[in-house]
Amino acid sequence: MEPGLEELIEYIGNSRSVDFRGYKRSSLRRRLLKRMEEVGCDSFPAYRAFLEARPAELIELLNTVLINVTAFFRDAEAWDALREEVVPRIVARSDASGQPIRVWSVGCASGEEPFSLAMLFAEALGVEQFSRRVKIYATDLDEAALSTARMATYTPREVESVPAALLERYFERGGNHYTVARELRKCVIFGRHNVVHDAPISRLDLLTCRNLLIYLESETQNAVLPRLHYALAEEGVLFLGRAETQLARSRLFEPVDLKHRLFRKVAQSWRRGRADMGQMSLPALPGHDSQQLHLLEALVDSASTAFLAVDTVGTLVLANAAARRLLEVNENDVGRPFHDLVISYRPAELRGRMEEALRLRRTVRVEHQEHFRSPNESIRLTIELTPLSNGALQPQGVLISVQDTTRQFQLQQDLDVAQQELETTVEELQSANEELETTNEELQSTNEELETTNDELQSANEQMGGTMEELRRQTEESAEYRRYVEAVLRSVDGGVVVLDGSLVVRSWNRWNENTWGLRAEEVVGRPLDEVDIGLPVSLLAEDVQRVLSGDAPELETALEGLDRRGRLLRCRIRLTPLRYEDGALRGVVLMLEDITGVTRGKELADYLGRSAGSSHHAALVLDAGTLRFRLANPAAEQRLGYPVEHLQQLTLADLLPRVGRDALWPLVAPLVAGERAELVFEASLRRRDGETAPAVFCLHHLGSEDPPVLVLQLFEAAGRVQLDAEAGPGGAPPDTVG
Repeated sequence: MEPGLEELIEYIGNSRSVDFRGYKRSSLRRRLLKRMEEVGCDSFPAYRAFLEARPAELIELLNTVLINVTAFFRDAEAWDALREEVVPRIVARSDASGQPIRVWSVGCASGEEPFSLAMLFAEALGVEQFSRRVKIYATDLDEAALSTARMATYTPREVESVPAALLERYFERGGNHYTVARELRKCVIFGRHNVVHDAPISRLDLLTCRNLLIYLESETQNAVLPRLHYALAEEGVLFLGRAETQLARSRLFEPVDLKHRLFRKVAQSWRRGRADMGQMSLPALPGHDSQQLHLLEALVDSASTAFLAVDTVGTLVLANAAARRLLEVNENDVGRPFHDLVISYRPAELRGRMEEALRLRRTVRVEHQEHFRSPNESIRLTIELTPLSNGALQPQGVLISVQDTTRQFQLQQDLDVAQQELETTVEELQSANEELETTNEELQSTNEELETTNDELQSANEQMGGTMEELRRQTEESAEYRRYVEAVLRSVDGGVVVLDGSLVVRSWNRWNENTWGLRAEEVVGRPLDEVDIGLPVSLLAEDVQRVLSGDAPELETALEGLDRRGRLLRCRIRLTPLRYEDGALRGVVLMLEDITGVTRGKELADYLGRSAGSSHHAALVLDAGTLRFRLANPAAEQRLGYPVEHLQQLTLADLLPRVGRDALWPLVAPLVAGERAELVFEASLRRRDGETAPAVFCLHHLGSEDPPVLVLQLFEAAGRVQLDAEAGPGGAPPDTVG
């Protein structure tokens, strides 16, 4: 067991009224660790501190620990068996006796199970008879789930398991949800209940407790089953979940349908009827006559201490005369379930402590509990719960002894008060002496403080002078930084415009002044759409808003306009968000670049491409640095057998099967360097189908392009020596270059 787990469970039970002590430790630990991981707690003591600091965390913990897995008619075959084998018998028994039908759904979660039961009985009885004769109690430990259940509203996905006819008859459609009909809702009563510790609902015809017991320790299961047995009326039926097999060997229930976990209550011969419970019955003792039995009863009744005895099934079997006087228990209460009596929960909750005494096999003591005998009279009671066992050490019940300790409690209170007053007096005397001693010290220190005040004032004046000097230095640094930023903006070969969140211009650099003819002082502080320049900035409004709202991290566009000299220019405009160190979006930065020359260069390249594209000869464009193909005209695609998309993945060396890049590049390098105007050579050319044929290669270098390119034209070979012929002396190829 990990340290702190039991203490955490105990804390939740004592301070939050949610008792997890009976839950299986493996499952409970796993759910606790899941929630701890979600809130960042690395140990059980740390999570306990987290709970203490945040009371609302208990709701989230319950949502994690209480696994509310449910559905309408979950395990449809089991519900069919319930409808066919159990519901008709319950209805017939109610018809014969004239008694209402009582149903209890334990662990109802968000309400699907009790409303499924309501639909079954409404189908069997009719809605009108169902409303008059059936009461369905639905309980759970999770308040959030109960709130959902009381709403009785479900999504289309949640009602998928409801048969179409029942969905039409018992649900009302509203928008994108379904609500259970009012006739069914008013017969289902939801409430919070702990089946382990709280008193069970009684006289039930049907009790459903599906997939709840599997989360409890075996010891807790054995404590819950007698409660369920007590809750059922004679011939009452218990409906469990598919995974729960606890009743297969139980003497409290007999199977109705073992496969679908339907069980009937078995009457216990050792449980006496109410008519026989008027007074305590003692077993016959060998060798003793009835006079001795009466002597024992008189001995118990003559005791000044109140005694109550409760057997293992929770029935009161003994209440002596002192108990009847002190606790308002009469002889008719003997034989009743102990949890039905006021003494079981007032002045202290005794049911849980009885189970504790039996579990731990030791006496549990509760001291000085306040008990009101009348509205104006209260006494103090000390209660001891002692487990009883037979010679074989088997539990037989619990003996509850109650003593009036009002006088002792009052004396203890008076003693505590007197002790506290004495301690207070001593502390006050000690404090007075210490105050007298410190007064003299304070008077002496006052003079010293007055003397130091002047020094402190002088020091403060010096510090103020230093502060002023620091402010002056910071002001100079700020001015220098501003001049530095302005110099950077002036040196940028492009326009920089900074807009704030209201689209007001906050920065306007030198490039803008030279290009558009407006100085910074004429523009800064004005909205961008009011700035009259030769560029149609109104067309940027939509893009600026997209960047400012965070919809786009960066945008780029291009506009045409007239500079201050009337010259037509084309500007590339990049819009980026202006963010501070905290990540907040504070505005937009516009960076303008004159791309008039670039555009014209591209138009020229397009023209060259169109010229090559119309040629009957194969023409290709290669990257001058990598010799990778970039463009190809249709004649080149036809001759080589490759589409242009495939060619863009190849280099020139890939089409020369017997010439590697190492031999090709020294030949091309002088052309790229501008040392030659063109390069012509003959080599074997490999097509896509694998065939090779001699061809003439004519290369031209266009160094003015950005980036530089090579233009390759292919011709049929006509009497030239091949480049890939046998190398001459020294490994150099023969003279094949034209």
